[in-house]
Amino acid sequence: MRALTGTATLTRLALRRDRVGLSAWILGLSALMAGLTAMTVSALPTEADVIHETEFMAGNPAMRMFGLASGASVGGYAMIRNYLTLAVLAALMSVFAMVRHTRQSEATGRAELVGAAVVGRYSTLAAAVVVTIGANFVLAALLAMAMLVNGQPASGSLTAGAAVGAVGIVFAGVAAVTAQMSSSSRGANGLAAAVLGVAFLLSGAGNMLGSVDGGGLRVVSAWPAWLSPIGWGQQMRPFGGDHWWLLGLFAAFFFVLLGTAGLLATRRDIGRGLLAERRGPATAAPGLLGPLGLARRLQRGPFLGWAVGMLAFGVAWGAISDATQDMQGAALDWYTRMGGTDQVVDAYFTSIMAMAGMGIAVFTVQMLLRMRAEESDGPLEAVLAAAVSRPRWAMSYVLNTWLGAVALLLLFAVGMGLAAGQVLGDTPAQLRALTGAALVQLPGSMVIGGAVIAATGLLPRWAAPVSWTVLLGSVLLGPLFGPSLDLPQWAQNLSPFTPIPKAPAADVTATPVAALVAVSVILAVVGTVSLRRRDLTLPA
Repeated sequence: MRALTGTATLTRLALRRDRVGLSAWILGLSALMAGLTAMTVSALPTEADVIHETEFMAGNPAMRMFGLASGASVGGYAMIRNYLTLAVLAALMSVFAMVRHTRQSEATGRAELVGAAVVGRYSTLAAAVVVTIGANFVLAALLAMAMLVNGQPASGSLTAGAAVGAVGIVFAGVAAVTAQMSSSSRGANGLAAAVLGVAFLLSGAGNMLGSVDGGGLRVVSAWPAWLSPIGWGQQMRPFGGDHWWLLGLFAAFFFVLLGTAGLLATRRDIGRGLLAERRGPATAAPGLLGPLGLARRLQRGPFLGWAVGMLAFGVAWGAISDATQDMQGAALDWYTRMGGTDQVVDAYFTSIMAMAGMGIAVFTVQMLLRMRAEESDGPLEAVLAAAVSRPRWAMSYVLNTWLGAVALLLLFAVGMGLAAGQVLGDTPAQLRALTGAALVQLPGSMVIGGAVIAATGLLPRWAAPVSWTVLLGSVLLGPLFGPSLDLPQWAQNLSPFTPIPKAPAADVTATPVAALVAVSVILAVVGTVSLRRRDLTLPA
């Protein structure tokens, strides 16, 4: 029997298992790219607008952290603003897919069952790699098509799609390695996410330390950017040179990672990772003796990662708040429309807080979908065997998630308020205004969380795709994209982010906040009652 025997069969199995999840990721990212590009096209109607906005992004070191200017073009500006988001999401798609088909299969015992058949040593890993690479090829093609239908040049559109897809493929290799290192899918995902975070920081630091050419429209990155796959994607310069030769660098690094994963796979037992698992204490702390403490312990790791990220982003956005006072053109129009006021600093604060609120909704979905994972993977059975009811167990996740969301919003507000206070003055006033504005964002993410609970109770098998689809639809219909895409008001009102008061630019009114909280509670009750009445889908 050869090492890759059975790879084709396992690939078909992986495609069957992931036909909904990966399709949702690919179509969602493609729709996001189409929407973002359409928004950029409508926001920059003249060449002067394009040049002005590109100069602003190139000349501000803080803004360079989020995008690399490669010349004046509408497509190029769209990539400056959106490449980082797309690349990070493509990387996460690949990491989750790889870990799901490798480490998670071992944790659930599925790999042991498959291994009893006629399959080679590397067949499971190879099938996961084939599926993930194929998903990234499809994603790259659809991203390019999303730019083409918005009137962008073919060469730049193809380069943009390839840059994002290449990042996704490299992180499939990263996840192939971390799946050999950790004994749990959560640990493998966490290690890969840590690598992604380092890659993000290196590319951002390289761009911030870079220099602007004489024309003021192109940034030459410093050396740290060349240590990051995310930075390599930016160096491909879509619409600004189209450096396809960098795909060779992606390919070389991916094959090194894949070879490393294959080597490590031969040095460990099935179900075990190379990193030794730490033994816990002999007795549990008092806080872990109930479902609330257990849920808090299980959510602690991801929460800490989010806390660091939200604080860092808050400081970064606050530090550049003084630059908004010189903003002109389409960027000024967008912020004033988004913020609902012609006071540009207040409009900027309102816009950034709205984005933070949408980010917290992502955290909410991630944390609450853990309930579905606990059910499908089996740990829930042991919890319910004790004196714990299903509603009590579910509410422990809900309470921890919403408390975590409040803490993250406060961290973001404090970071942004302190940084904005340093550059604008009157730090106490900035802290008060931004703290209130941050807390106003909570009801929007509560509604998304209610939808996740309802989906978990009513449609357990479809909970994840339904939850992420609801979130993506709410973002696209909401104030960030809805007005720019000229969507009718009734469609924009379907998003829970639309009625949120525009604080600190406007006063906070109680009616929309109370309505959103009521909707979230109704959805949570529907989901909890359904969860109580239906049969659990525990592993065999």
